[in-house]
Formats: sequence, C-alpha cells, structure tokens
Amino acid sequence: MHALDPLTLARIQFGFTVSFHILFPAITIGLASYLAVLEGLWLWRGNAVFKDLYHFWSKLFAVNFAMGVVSGLVMSYEFGTNWSYFSSYAGGVTGPLLTYEVLTAFFLEAGFLGVMLFGWDKVGRGLHFFSTVMVAIGTLISATWILASNSWMQTPQGYRIADGRIVPADWLQIIFNPSFPYRLAHMGIAAFLATALFVGAVAAWHLLRGRDDARIRTMMSMAMWMVLVVAPIQILVGDLHGRNTLEYQPAKVAAIEGHWENPPGESVPLILFGIPDMKSETTRYAIEIPHVGSVILTHSWSGTIPGLKDFKPEDRPNATVIFWTFRVMVGLGMLMLLLGVVALVLRWAGRLYSNRLFLRACLVMGPSGLVALLAGWLTTEIGRQPWVVYGVMRTADAVSAHSAMTLSLSLLIFVVLYCTVFGTGIGYLLKLAAHGPDEHTVTPVGDELDKRPARPLSAATESLN
Repeated sequence: MHALDPLTLARIQFGFTVSFHILFPAITIGLASYLAVLEGLWLWRGNAVFKDLYHFWSKLFAVNFAMGVVSGLVMSYEFGTNWSYFSSYAGGVTGPLLTYEVLTAFFLEAGFLGVMLFGWDKVGRGLHFFSTVMVAIGTLISATWILASNSWMQTPQGYRIADGRIVPADWLQIIFNPSFPYRLAHMGIAAFLATALFVGAVAAWHLLRGRDDARIRTMMSMAMWMVLVVAPIQILVGDLHGRNTLEYQPAKVAAIEGHWENPPGESVPLILFGIPDMKSETTRYAIEIPHVGSVILTHSWSGTIPGLKDFKPEDRPNATVIFWTFRVMVGLGMLMLLLGVVALVLRWAGRLYSNRLFLRACLVMGPSGLVALLAGWLTTEIGRQPWVVYGVMRTADAVSAHSAMTLSLSLLIFVVLYCTVFGTGIGYLLKLAAHGPDEHTVTPVGDELDKRPARPLSAATESLN
C-alpha cells in the first residue's frame, strides 16, 4: 500500500468503512418496517404466526442494529481525521444535517428501541406497537437526513461562499436539492428489496431442509410479494434518477454508458459490454445495440448525450470502474424482477413452497439486494469524482495532510478489525437465521420477567458457540 498516494489511501479507507456500514442500515430500515407490519397483522388478525415471526426477526434486527451503530461511529471520526479540509470548508452544511439526524432519528430510535425489544410483556399491546412503528419511522428519518447531506454533495444548491467557506443561504434548497427525492426513493426501495430477498432466502433455506410450516410459508409469501411489487417500482425510480443525473452530472452518465464521442444529431447506441480505457479514450470490445441508448437515456429514438471527451480529462470519473458497477446493479435488478414473476407463476400453480429449483434460486439471490446496493453506491460515489462537492470542491483539496504510511497502517488495522468483529457478528446473524422462528413463544417467568437488558444484542439470546 505504500506505493499508493495519501489521497487514494484515504478514499480506499473511507470506501471500505462505508461499504461495511451501509449494509447494516439497509437491513435495519427494511426489518424495522417488516416488524411493524408483522405486529400490526398480529393485532389485526390475532394469528400467532405473525407474533412468532416478530419475535424471530426482532432478534436479527437487534444484532443488525447494533452492528450498524458501531460501524457508523467510525465514519464520523474519519471526517475529522482524514477529510479535515472538507469538514472545515463544507461543515457549515453537512454538519447540521448530520446533527439533525442524531437529534431526530437516532434519539427517536433509541427512545423506543428498548420498549420494542424488551417490553413485549411489560407494556400494553398498543404502546408496544407504537414503539415498533416509531423505530421504523426513525430509520426512515435517519435515511432522509443522511441522503439529504449526500445529495447536496452531488447537486449542491442553497449556499454561498464567505471567507473561504461554504455558508448556508437557504436550508430548504439545501435539503430539497435537485437529486434528493430520487436518491431517497432509490435508496429506500433498495433497502426494502434487500430485506425482502434476505427474508426469502431464510425461508428458502428452511424449506429446502424440510421445515415446511405456516411460519416459513408466511415468510416466503410476504418476501416474494414484496419483491414482485417493489422491483418494477425500483426500475422506474432508477430511470427517473438516471435522467436527473444526466441533467446535473452528465460526465457521470457518459462514464456509466462508456461513451467517449456522441456527434450532435446522431442517436446513441446502448453499450451492453465493453472495457472503457481511460488512457486511450475508447471502450474496447464494445457490444452495442443501435438507438437503444437514446431511448433509455432521453426517451427518444435519436436523442444524444455528451461524451466523455466533452469534458476535461481531469474532470472525468473513472469509467472503467463505474461502467461495470452500474451493470452489476442493473443486472441484479432484472434478476430480482424475474424472481418475483416466477414466484407469482409458481404461486398460481401451487408450487411456491415445493419447487426446489426456485428455492435454490431464492437462496442464491439472498445477498443480491446488498450486492446491488453496494454496486449502486460505488457508481454514485466514484461517478462524482474528482469532486467531493460536485463542481465546488475537489476531492484532492478535501483530504487531510497525512503520510501514506499513516494511512496504510490505519487502513490495515481497519481491515483486520472489521473483518474480525463484523465477520463474527454476521456469522451470529446467520446462525440466528438458520435456527428459524420458534413456535408459540412463551412468556418469560420469574427472574426473566424482571430483566432490563441494556444493549440491543441482549435481545438475541442464542449463544455464539
């Protein structure tokens, strides 16, 4: 790593930590809403299946929530240690937005999380359900503030420069910047999709191992309905998001599509596969479909977009990387839609819970939502380069003045610690998932009734052995 410059090492370090972190909030957002739906159905119908599923998934939620909080703390310190010039220059905008996230979402979640996880037999049904709903709302509010901050960095507005720093001029413009609605919808739906696929994979695991009961079937049914409904909505939102990106970040779209030159008046082909070469300024081995690029990007048969050569070399994002991360995201999205359609066909045929080929496909697709989310995040962030605040501040001007050795050592420590700590946590999460929901949850008696666990992980009682 000593051969890399400090800027690259700082970017790798932040990319590594945020890639670990983003997985946990995504599942937290999805599971929180899933738990609210399960408890609501139990209160409405009185079916013990929903109650048992609630208790099962609340354990996984507790573990996932704890890992999300821990992994997120590191990133807040990185803004000060590795990106101090960014924090000094743009902190007048990003600092308050992140503070609002803590004051609203995190406090809301923390206030009701204990009641949600440990108050089932200690408070009334209405209060417990209200607590679950508040935690679910808290996760969505948290995502709103985080994405408002990130979207402002992508499409900044509502600010002015004073004394060499960015100063807020209009908070409504800052929060509701041009890309914010699309990013919020895209990320929120991605979290629900990732959670649905995870739930479906857990159900498929148990069905393949011969456990076929009402709880497992309910998990599978709800997961596949969610995939079927949400996947096409995500494709529509992705199209809207892409057109917004074309308007405000055309260089990113040119890099995603692998286009270097698009003469005016000529239609744009869709490059399915190829290898963009940043040095030779060409996409090698391109496989193209005429006109389709124009149809997708501009919704017209002969529409055109700027090519990468329309931008200065120092203003171009790395097309070699985001060309492929984007295709990984889109390809997995299409597979999710196919999975939902196949599930619908099998449901009509009465074979949703018995077709082993389909169940294996659900198991394999289990992590696909998180993989697609990571691929989309990489596309967004690498595509913004070389800007940390698009068109306002370059990433090279935002990094702290650390040596390559210091950043290499800290990155190595992060890799070892993250893989150890979160690898263990993910292993425990999978163990809980493999155990499956228990039947007819028993109310604790005696000393167990009086316990007040202080940490979310205490809600998952299985030992990690």
